[in-house]
Amino acid sequence: MALRIAFSGFIALVVAMGIGRFAFTPQVPLMLAEGDFSLTGAGVVAAFNYLGYLCGSYDAMRSSRHVEYRLWGGVWGAVLLTLLSGVVSGIYWHSLIRFAIGWASGWGLVMVAAWTNERLLTLGKPALAAAVFAGPGAGIFLSGMLAVLFHTFSWDAQMAWFGYGCIALILIACVTVNFPRKGELHRAGGAVQSPLVMTRQVKRLVLSYSLAGFGYILPATFLSQMAVQRFPDSLFAQFVWPVFGAASVVGIAIGIMTRHYFSTPTPVRLAIALWLQAIGIACAELVPGISGLVIGATLVGGAFLCVVQLALQYGRELAPDYARYMAGLLTTGYAVGQLVGPVLSALSTTLTHRLEPALYIAALALLLAGFLVWPEKVKQSEQEGAEA
Repeated sequence: MALRIAFSGFIALVVAMGIGRFAFTPQVPLMLAEGDFSLTGAGVVAAFNYLGYLCGSYDAMRSSRHVEYRLWGGVWGAVLLTLLSGVVSGIYWHSLIRFAIGWASGWGLVMVAAWTNERLLTLGKPALAAAVFAGPGAGIFLSGMLAVLFHTFSWDAQMAWFGYGCIALILIACVTVNFPRKGELHRAGGAVQSPLVMTRQVKRLVLSYSLAGFGYILPATFLSQMAVQRFPDSLFAQFVWPVFGAASVVGIAIGIMTRHYFSTPTPVRLAIALWLQAIGIACAELVPGISGLVIGATLVGGAFLCVVQLALQYGRELAPDYARYMAGLLTTGYAVGQLVGPVLSALSTTLTHRLEPALYIAALALLLAGFLVWPEKVKQSEQEGAEA
């Protein structure tokens, strides 16, 4: 039972997040080459996706009825909308589609996290709950490798969208029978009787996670385009995005395997993961050659899902009776940060014709995010040690 739930949640996030949301990243170079929109336009389309993600996660946080329908709608919506992406063209239609996919993935992430966390904790398998969060990374790796395959067959963007959608359809058809039925998610950390008390730690976590959403989204959106633009004739440039996805799965696996060997508090591990992402962005910009992008993809990708999993875990530690509400609150903050990212990228490319200024600001945001969640007791002990 536990393995079936974990695997179903894993596949759901592969599709809703890894393919539904992030297949757009390897599609950007194709769509730019085919004239669907400019680089600034790509930022606008991405912004609509993050706006939809904000709306979906906020709705998931506030919902108290039909919550299971949102999980089903989020996952199946990502499949159908990915297929629909293959029959539209132009910035306006793609913006509308990306908005809807963002909404669906917001539903999917919050509801799948609530469902699998509660069920697996009840079954005494909390490690499997963490493994579910490898789903987006596996989906990113899958979409990246499919992009390489589609490039080999000289598929255009329209055919590639159909390819992604068909793979997503097959995956979800295999596990949809295991999704929760009416009433199951409502019992799993659903409605609460009293409002959540916003303590100092909760506020700092929400702000930190919002900055994390802003900091990671620029490299996550434009990594493939950066590789193609800098190294147009390099075969390795096509593999930068799969490296990002594979590193994120490895990062989650390392976290699971080492959880019993270190007594490091969750916020400390979260801060370290955020700082690794900041270092990754700096490496992508400052280390010359394709190796800089590979190192950047490894560090940003490797810490990406660890940040998501650790932030949600820390949220449960701070408010154990508000599991789904905290997941929705954090995901909403993350979505707000993601929405600011493309706006900044559009300003950067419009004013300077370069993406680099926006990336440096993103790295600084991740550094600040780490300091926000670093435990106060650790800070005080460090200060006392320095004074002694």
